This record gives sequence, structure tokens and C-alpha cells, in this order.
Amino acid sequence: MSDEYKTLKSGGEGYYTEKRSKFLAFAHHVSSVDEIKELLAGYRKKYYDARHVCYAYMLGPERTEFRANDDGEPSSTAGKPILGQINSQELTDILIVVVRYYGGVNLGTSGLIVAYREAAADAIAHSEIETRQVEEVITYSFAYPMMNDVMRIVKEMNPRIVSQTYDNTCEIKLSIRKSEAEQLRNKLAKLSF
Repeated sequence: MSDEYKTLKSGGEGYYTEKRSKFLAFAHHVSSVDEIKELLAGYRKKYYDARHVCYAYMLGPERTEFRANDDGEPSSTAGKPILGQINSQELTDILIVVVRYYGGVNLGTSGLIVAYREAAADAIAHSEIETRQVEEVITYSFAYPMMNDVMRIVKEMNPRIVSQTYDNTCEIKLSIRKSEAEQLRNKLAKLSF
């Protein structure tokens, strides 16, 4: 498993029009289903006069939690093409919402698929994509006299210090790239002997 994933640093907006139907697309960085529900509620309220508010999302570095919603469009003509754009860019922690204003002319299933796909692609094209690392947090407790040894390992492996407490028993929380977590754990464990 790779310990890197691609997500949005900042979201973007896209636009597509076909036979007077307008497709407004919005890409967001998200980290939970609750956040997604909140954003969707906001779009439904803001674009209350739109015919459809379709969306797709992908969550987690493993890209296992996802959903596509057609919101009343014919089955698989809206959500799936949006999700297809997310997958083609290998993005995660992303929500793309496409709001459709009906133009009075039916586009047919292939026309809808193209429209939703292009609107989603345009939103991604106007977003800033970044690669992030999957991190693991390691908590280590130690006696105060071991401080220098612990800090030498921290300096050597360069994990991010999440928190630290110094008392009779000291505790340090370190966040490090998943592929290096085992090595850090072993180095800290050797100090205990």
C-alpha cells in the first residue's frame, strides 16, 4: 500500500452548458460524511430552484468510502460520471456537486453523461491538487532521564511532534509517514531496554 494520496488543497468551480441546460460544478476538500451532508444541504438551499443537485464523493486514503447520487436524473447518468472523474484523477477526501438547471430540451442519457462528466472535470481543472502522506501517530512514555535519547531519535527521523508532556513520566506523541512508523517504533522500543 502506498502511503501517499492525492486530494484538493483548494476547491474549484466548473461550468458546462448543453441545449440551454446549465451545469454548475463545485469541488470541495472534505474529511467526513457529516461535512458532506452539511455542504449538500447548503447547495440544496442556495439552488432551491434548480432541477437536480447531483454529487459524488470519495473518502479516506484507501479510497474505499464513496457514493454517487443521481438526484432524480436517469440511473447512472449523473453520479457515476462525476465519480468517474474523481477516480480518473485518483483523488480522495473530495466532494463534487453538480447543480443542473433544465433548459427545456432533453439531452438523452449519453448527453447527460457527457454533461455531468465535463462539468465535474472542469471543477477539478479549476481546483488545486496536492499529494499528502498517510501518517500514523505514535505515543511514547518514558522517564525524564531518557529525554536526550528520545530527542536524538526525533531529530534523526524528523516526525511531527503532536503533543508532549514532561512530568515524572514524560509522554510524547509523534506523527510520522506510515511507511516509517515501524522503524520509529523500533528505535523508541530499544531505548526501554
